[in-house]
Amino acid sequence: MKKQSGVLRTDSKYAYCMIAPVVLGSIFFLYVPLIYELYLSMTDAKLIGSINVVGLENYKTLFLKDGDFLNAMENSLFFTVCLVPLNVSIAIILAVLLNQKIKGTGIMRTLVFMPNITPIVVWAIVWKYILATDVGILNSLLKTIGITGPAWLYDVKLTMPVLIVNTMMKGVGLNMVIFLSALKAIPAVYYEASRLDGANSFQIFKSITIPMLSPSIFMVLITTTIGALKIFSNVYNLTGGGPAKTTQLLVYYIYLKAFKEYKMGYAAAMAVIMFLIILVLTLIQWSLRRRMVYAEEE
Repeated sequence: MKKQSGVLRTDSKYAYCMIAPVVLGSIFFLYVPLIYELYLSMTDAKLIGSINVVGLENYKTLFLKDGDFLNAMENSLFFTVCLVPLNVSIAIILAVLLNQKIKGTGIMRTLVFMPNITPIVVWAIVWKYILATDVGILNSLLKTIGITGPAWLYDVKLTMPVLIVNTMMKGVGLNMVIFLSALKAIPAVYYEASRLDGANSFQIFKSITIPMLSPSIFMVLITTTIGALKIFSNVYNLTGGGPAKTTQLLVYYIYLKAFKEYKMGYAAAMAVIMFLIILVLTLIQWSLRRRMVYAEEE
């Protein structure tokens, strides 16, 4: 028994050594910054200079006096509500289409996935030139067929839809690959049995494909929602928050306050609010998992 206890003690030491990097990394790179950010949000911290504690003044100013903050929150929520269903639905459709045994599907999968591995800065700058009003490729093509192209990036009615579609095109490839992997795991016998029962393609898609994809759909909904609320680079490089602040999303507004106006405490308060929004939405989605995911266990 003593020898066995010694082995167990040795195994425990190895186990603690193996998990130590993860635990220490989480403490120093996640929890400590979160606690410091919460403290910073209750101060008037600037980029340089002394720091004074102001309590909840930053939060009061955000909700009672800062119209730009409320506009950024509204823009972010609208962007997320539009982007997530569009991204997920198109990813599912592409996955189903490209799961067929048809010649050329491999090339199409590569083409759809390529934007996802393209650096976001390169992607945004290229599309900025494509959508340019006077010399852009898209408007030049429209001009050849007698159509005067609009100011895609300067029309307040078009800029947000352009940003949503552009972001969807950038990220839909990854979700498509996730759904493709899930489709490959669905037993073919389910489809064969449904066809023998006389089910058509739509009935098969509704009653077999979607329920079997539900775990992947649930995961993609959560990750895509978080990604949509955190978007920054595409806004910064494509629209710059304009025109008239119509695409000024929350993370971009935090950046402006922190690194343009140097109001670190004020920006930290907005970051805390964004963290709470993401946390609440994720918890809501998680609480609905038994309704969303087929055969979800207690």
